[in-house]
Amino acid sequence: MSTQQSPQITQGEIPFSVPSANKDCKTWYKVYGSLSSKTRPLVCVHGGPGIPHDYLLPLIDITRAHGIPTIFYDQIGCGRSTHLPEKKLDTSFWTVDLFLAELDNLLEYFKIQDNYDLIGQSWGGMLGASHAVRQPTGLKNLVLANSPPDMGSWIRVGQRFRSQLPQEDQNMMDKCEKEGKEESEEYEKAMMSFYERHVCRTVPWPENLLESFKYLKEDNTVYLTMNGPSEFYVTGSLKTFDVRPSLHKINVPTLIINGRYDNAQDEVVEPFFREIPKVKWYKFAESSHLPQLEEREEFMKLVGEFLTYGRKE
Repeated sequence: MSTQQSPQITQGEIPFSVPSANKDCKTWYKVYGSLSSKTRPLVCVHGGPGIPHDYLLPLIDITRAHGIPTIFYDQIGCGRSTHLPEKKLDTSFWTVDLFLAELDNLLEYFKIQDNYDLIGQSWGGMLGASHAVRQPTGLKNLVLANSPPDMGSWIRVGQRFRSQLPQEDQNMMDKCEKEGKEESEEYEKAMMSFYERHVCRTVPWPENLLESFKYLKEDNTVYLTMNGPSEFYVTGSLKTFDVRPSLHKINVPTLIINGRYDNAQDEVVEPFFREIPKVKWYKFAESSHLPQLEEREEFMKLVGEFLTYGRKE
């Protein structure tokens, strides 16, 4: 095991051709560790859609502990990558296939398409599962953290959690949604009641999570178009997402993660466990949606051991 404390850091932009964007697009990335080290890298896929990578940065603990290079990137439309606010609510542009193509482009840019691991968190796990069902030959291990295989079950749990919030917060959400004021401060304040229970229970919120939410607030194009105004008020194009019929095609060792207070409740993630042939499932007892922040040490130990078990480069 490596005890590297200060891994090499590189960052830059990857050209990404999207003809329908009508302008040059780039994917921003940051790599911790050396991709020339011959150690299989871990590609880290953030959630949202449209909530950039910052809140996943604790995964650099994996690099420090095991010498595994970690690749972070902001998906097109958010963070430090190309923004396209002119495409807001254009569901024909913001598709799962667009982000699968961006992921393939990143793998090819780094020349790691023949040997890589992938961790996807929330929407990133939805994307990761959609990638894995295609059986890419270079994918060796898959981690699906706090992710739904379908949006129907996710929405049902979200509505149940919403009904358990303080009545004044429910009333404010109802009022704002009825009046189309989901981007108001009143709605945001009411939503924090949900976020503090079911997104991140750490008080105060870590700086890297606040940074991700800052970017979302500045440009919610992707989130609003694909998801909708909030985690449980899903009106976007992902409303009908369902990868369950193809899960049996995932042919690599897979780790499923959820939290006790997570919107990705057991009933949501169970199809992953039932359908994926080589699978392990771990539930964090004190976490909601972000155990890499809420139970960081245990999370990194779990993921690190999974990625290094019987590891052959």
